[in-house]
Amino acid sequence: MRSIALTFDDAPREDTARFSGAERAVRLIARLREAGVPRAAIFANSVRLDEEGRRRLEAYAAAGHTIANHSHSHPDLNTTDPAAYVADIVRADEALGTLPTFSRWFRFPYLREGDEVGKRDHVRRELARLGYRNGYVTVNTFDWHMDTLLQQALRDGRTVDDDRLRRVYVEVLTGAVEFSDALAREVLGRSPRHVLLLHENDLNALFVADLVAALRAAGWTIVAPETAFEDEIAGMETATIFPGNPGRIGEIAFDRGVRGRLSHESCDQAYLERLFEQRNIFDGSPDSIDSSGPRE
Repeated sequence: MRSIALTFDDAPREDTARFSGAERAVRLIARLREAGVPRAAIFANSVRLDEEGRRRLEAYAAAGHTIANHSHSHPDLNTTDPAAYVADIVRADEALGTLPTFSRWFRFPYLREGDEVGKRDHVRRELARLGYRNGYVTVNTFDWHMDTLLQQALRDGRTVDDDRLRRVYVEVLTGAVEFSDALAREVLGRSPRHVLLLHENDLNALFVADLVAALRAAGWTIVAPETAFEDEIAGMETATIFPGNPGRIGEIAFDRGVRGRLSHESCDQAYLERLFEQRNIFDGSPDSIDSSGPRE
């Protein structure tokens, strides 16, 4: 049986040209319920916990989804003093810990676990001391950049073909899942319980039920995050220092001598920009695209 859990980073995100944050949460909760997802994990940044943001996280919790720690201010460990980084985690813990479904899973912002061994190991030790487990991913995606392209098109007044957007979204994300599973089978000899990286964004509020349907049609079972995090790869801490992070499967593959692509081809901003233009997702002439850094 192939299984995968859904996780969403960066909640509660800001209002957009398509949905307010509150409306987005209502839609995302409804789509997950419609799709029969037993439980997802919402990795939250406490810097956004104004009154509305807290209500939004409480709504996710009331719907049965787990709230987890994605830091207070979304710092990059590669460019942050490790003591300050840990303090940021603790600040988020204090703000999020009162939510009813809170779990001490920590997902590194940008999936970056440190640019040097001493820094990485210091944070690993502190997370263990605080009772945290690494909320790793096995399937990295750039759904955040697809959403960036959508938001830019809306700001530019372009018409969005939702049906074409849905098809590309499902194609890209299922492709990323299949890539990671094939790599896992190559390096582990089996399909682990996967963890999919998504974000609390408009694309997922629109189409996550379509993604779940496509995954099930391909033989995947959707499981709760705590089930996925029980896989034995949860205890595999690799030695390699990555500038970014391809996800747990890519890390293991590199440590075992695999070279070449460690994540799906769609984990590339230029690739997605070309794909959106080729598929005519937006009508009208594009202005410049904001390709600023990822917020995993």
